[in-house]
Amino acid sequence: MSSAVDTLSPKTPSESIKKRLGPVVLAAFSRQEFHQCNMRDIAKKAGVGYGTIYKYYGSKEKILFAFVDKWLGELVARIIDHLQGLEEIKEKLRKAFWVQLDYYERNPDLGRIILMTIPLTTWMADQTFVQKRMTDTFLEVFREGQRNGSLNPDVPSGMMLDMMLAMVSRAFTMWIYRGQKQSLSGQANLLFNLIWKAISTERAAESR
Repeated sequence: MSSAVDTLSPKTPSESIKKRLGPVVLAAFSRQEFHQCNMRDIAKKAGVGYGTIYKYYGSKEKILFAFVDKWLGELVARIIDHLQGLEEIKEKLRKAFWVQLDYYERNPDLGRIILMTIPLTTWMADQTFVQKRMTDTFLEVFREGQRNGSLNPDVPSGMMLDMMLAMVSRAFTMWIYRGQKQSLSGQANLLFNLIWKAISTERAAESR
């Protein structure tokens, strides 16, 4: 049974604290290198006590990963919503690919953090790296495509997922590098067609 102390000491910060921290965390980690950010500056700019942040998160890595987990949760919710009503595997994957590019185009600071500045080695050791809901959503579509003959059964579904996410990451990075002069989501169809040719059974069927 939980003690009175446990009841009075929540393990997660209130929505009010998270709402104040979110924009500051986003600005800090997207505009500076990871090693240049520190929790005291974040606390000061958010108007939250340093001791409060430390109690809930413990380190700048943990506070960053907690918000990245929240932001990616919003992305996967959008992907799932856009998949509703679609039946063809090709269109499901095309839409899922477009949603990612559109999300990062609308939220470039978030994209900078997740795809460019986050310390990957440290993040991989954290439980938030797995992103199980997103991974399971994609893998189910890939496996469905393999079951119905749309996708190459010889290519592991995990490899298909790696290919798609790598394309998203590279497309975003180069979009930033080139000054964001053209629409990122506007490249979705061209880039997706490259992925589709690599994983689908269409080319094999045409060559018979």
